[in-house]
Amino acid sequence: MTEEVKHETVLDTGAEQLGKTYARALIGAAQNAGVADKVVDQLGQLVDDYLSQSHELAAAFASPRIDEAEKVRVIERIFADEFDPILVKFLKVMAQRSRLGYVPAVRGAAETIHDEMMGRVVASVRTAVPLDDALRNQISDQLGSLMNKQVRLRESVDPELIGGMIIRVGDRVFDSSVANQLNKMARRTREGFSSQLLERFQQLTSE
Repeated sequence: MTEEVKHETVLDTGAEQLGKTYARALIGAAQNAGVADKVVDQLGQLVDDYLSQSHELAAAFASPRIDEAEKVRVIERIFADEFDPILVKFLKVMAQRSRLGYVPAVRGAAETIHDEMMGRVVASVRTAVPLDDALRNQISDQLGSLMNKQVRLRESVDPELIGGMIIRVGDRVFDSSVANQLNKMARRTREGFSSQLLERFQQLTSE
């Protein structure tokens, strides 16, 4: 029987505080080595591309039945050639302290800490289809100019959000959703759709 994995969330105060503690240590070491951007990106990749996609790996990370030495060997075998040595060493330390189940909490805290250090704000962007590079860059540039800060986009796709996008920066929301445009959307090309999204975004941010 597959072992049930306990998923920690940011609503779990213990996980959140522990995540912040480990994240500060990781960011400090990565910044000293000049690889903070790289390490934060790879930590996100670990959570999104490995733990979220593999129940077995997530279970192994969280399981108290697998000893620390075996977890270290798993990390070495899977990630030694994939990730920066600082992140690999950090994961081994977490394994030795039976804290690998908190990696998602560390990821969330690390992104927040790194953004704050860089003077960067996070904009959550929800669209009906994935953004292309041109539109992504346009949104980042215009939001950056509007807020006078560097902007990092956190993207999500909602197929029901037809013909528009919703952007949230803190408590501020830009909403260009037009779900009643379904029939028109069916006739648009991807490029046309991106152009319309950009046009609506420009209108929103110029108000």
